[in-house]
Amino acid sequence: MTTRPTPIADFLPIPLPDYQERPIEEMRRGALAFYDDIRTRHTVRDFSDRPVPRDIIETCIRAAGTAPNGANHQPWHFSVIGDPAMKKKIRTAAEEEERAFYAGRAGEEWIEALRPLGTDDSKPFLEIAPWLICIFGERKSASADGKFRKNYYVPESVSIAAGFLIAALHRAGLATLTHTPNPMSFLTEICHRPDHNKPYILLVTGYPAANATIPKHATEKKDLSEIATFF
Repeated sequence: MTTRPTPIADFLPIPLPDYQERPIEEMRRGALAFYDDIRTRHTVRDFSDRPVPRDIIETCIRAAGTAPNGANHQPWHFSVIGDPAMKKKIRTAAEEEERAFYAGRAGEEWIEALRPLGTDDSKPFLEIAPWLICIFGERKSASADGKFRKNYYVPESVSIAAGFLIAALHRAGLATLTHTPNPMSFLTEICHRPDHNKPYILLVTGYPAANATIPKHATEKKDLSEIATFF
């Protein structure tokens, strides 16, 4: 079987399709508006079981899929779980790993760092929230001709896509939690993903519970002078 060569036109550049330059003052207003909005995003652990329409989640994932990535291979897969039985299975497996984590696997320094957040091995939100989104990185993936190829900058690409997704869900009016049980390889099996997929984040999303709280410690953000250097 022979493979049809990629047409040379596929490699030719095209004009930048939809960039629009804005006046400086409009740029300032836009940057400030985004900052004012995104700083109201908080990591939530108390979720409501109110349903969220699937099409909203789909649109947010489409936004994540526009993220920059290595060689435009788009090395990610989003397993979206709304089935109660599957969520229960994930919670059971995650809490098993979390019990080992808090019982000593993490080490004293890590546990001490988590203490101000008040976290423990109980993860009821994995069953309560309407949607869990498991974000996988693909070490290799199929190209247009069906052949598998190596992917590049997978952790970096997936991290950027996850950031886009979190921002999109926030813009839609939903709360999120980035849950990272350690290890989290059980998600590959539960989500029926191939071995060359690696789970990076289990993103919990939905409405916050009416009585939701967050740790005061989580509102303490570093000053610009602590996170940026201008030369």
